[in-house]
Amino acid sequence: MIPIRDENPTELRPVVTMLLIALNLAAWVLLQGAGMSERTLADSAQIFGTVPCEVTGACPLEGLGWETVFTSMFMHGSWSHLLGNLLFLWVFGNNIEDSMGHVRFLLFYLLCGVAAGLAHIYMAQASQLPTVGASGAISGIMGAYVVLYPRAKVQTWVPPIFVFNVPAFLFLGYWFVLQLVMGAADRANAAAGNPEMGGVAVWAHVGGFVAGVLLVKVFENRTLVRARKQGVVLTREEVARSGGGW
Repeated sequence: MIPIRDENPTELRPVVTMLLIALNLAAWVLLQGAGMSERTLADSAQIFGTVPCEVTGACPLEGLGWETVFTSMFMHGSWSHLLGNLLFLWVFGNNIEDSMGHVRFLLFYLLCGVAAGLAHIYMAQASQLPTVGASGAISGIMGAYVVLYPRAKVQTWVPPIFVFNVPAFLFLGYWFVLQLVMGAADRANAAAGNPEMGGVAVWAHVGGFVAGVLLVKVFENRTLVRARKQGVVLTREEVARSGGGW
């Protein structure tokens, strides 16, 4: 299920969402060589990605350590990994930025990314695999979206040909349950002595989503959210008075 767009118009220009997209693209090109060299890609993941055993001290430190909880948010493993994350960020991020204001949204995004990274480290403390990707922070956005706009319609593509509208709570609920199922499978693999199987940091997704659900009411701008739900278009002055620019 791939989101194409949502039927949930915004008032604020999503400058932070666009900035985050630009930063992820810049990191992919400048630090990871746009995936053109396997060596460059592997080295960037090892240095800037989160390696749980290095953070917990279970193996020698080769990367940056705790700093990778932040830097890993801007690293990716492939073009499809990058573009998939940026699609989800654009579809859901602009509405959450519109509901928080720019600075609040940026802080929210980073906190959800940190929560996602910590969740992954906790669940895979001895893992030697570097974890990269913005999906943990974006999962927080998705958690916030399902709280604020559960009935908003998400235009969804189910390859190869099906396109239909799905309520956000069904789309995002299905996605979250899928992460839990995959996480349970990873735990079963670990119990069977295969802790490195899987390749997707699903517990980061779970941690980010839960963080988004818990933090959204702290970061929301109630004036903006109330206006959106009532279908009221605010003037620039009203947005400014609400603190929406921040």
